[in-house]
Amino acid sequence: MELEQELAGLIISTLNLEEIGVTEIDPEAPLFREGLGLDSIDALELALAISKRYGVQIRSDDNQTPAIFASLRSLAAHISSQQSPGN
Repeated sequence: MELEQELAGLIISTLNLEEIGVTEIDPEAPLFREGLGLDSIDALELALAISKRYGVQIRSDDNQTPAIFASLRSLAAHISSQQSPGN
């Protein structure tokens, strides 16, 4: 999926994970803990980058945020669902 690859690149550049290639991020793997090992600060930085790039807000106080950040695939699905047609 094109958006997943784009997001993988955004994660790598935003969080300075240059040692990881875009294709090395499994879309189904967890982004936190045993997956990529991201933490809450990483999530905030990533949410800001997503807002700037895609115009999609991910609020830290939203009950759905942990599910949105569960994996690359869930993050891509959320962004797709929030963008207006033509974006």
